[in-house]
Amino acid sequence: MSETVQFKQENGVAILTLNRPKAFNSFNREMAFALLERLDACAKDETIRAIVLTGEGRAFCAGQDLKEATEDNGISFEMILNEHYNPIIKAIRTIKKPVLAAVNGVAAGAGANIAFACDMTIAKKSASFTQAFSKIGLVPDSGGTFFLPRLVGMQRATAMMMLSNKITAQGAVEMGLIYQYVEDEQFEEQVMNLATSLAKMPTKALGMTKELINAGMQNDLDSQLEMEGKYQIEASRSADYEEGVNAFLEKRKPEFKGK
Repeated sequence: MSETVQFKQENGVAILTLNRPKAFNSFNREMAFALLERLDACAKDETIRAIVLTGEGRAFCAGQDLKEATEDNGISFEMILNEHYNPIIKAIRTIKKPVLAAVNGVAAGAGANIAFACDMTIAKKSASFTQAFSKIGLVPDSGGTFFLPRLVGMQRATAMMMLSNKITAQGAVEMGLIYQYVEDEQFEEQVMNLATSLAKMPTKALGMTKELINAGMQNDLDSQLEMEGKYQIEASRSADYEEGVNAFLEKRKPEFKGK
């Protein structure tokens, strides 16, 4: 397995760390494929009930490694999008487990949009976000034009994408772009507290909730209500529902198994 994405597991949480710190964790082909492989393994492993995606060093991810994209006989943008970023975004959105982006530093371009595609994004106070594409004559990719308007509205999303201004972590929370920011010295502890809490929750129900959120971005109201009903019936037949009800009636803390 490539060292460009490090893996650690504890308390039901998989921690995936982008590991090209000298290049600010910018993506090359090796790291993109390594992340896809790790995400697929996490999706299939029942002992993993929450996933954290973070970066090594000072950056979360600076987007694409432009050296690789501009080399003679280098890989094409078509390959980069169709084989790297699009599959990564689809994997994050379709994994039936919560995926938490832990943004430890700058998140730029595709790196920022990967963070926004996660179920929740928590950042260091010192972290920042920028679209960066317009600065080199490109358009946003990695789902940026899909997620950003839904997160912050058309006007703010357009400004972010056209101006490529830097957004602080505090500013990102205030505009609804990310879930939370924390003081730098509390970051790792808070990330693990949140991820561990998610891993102890009813994983099957969380996965179905994620599917409903995905569908709700496209469905009309009638279709969404019908889908909610179908999924609620399925959830009510789960072992976690039985445990949750019993715990409530017995006035104790539930011990969900993710089944």
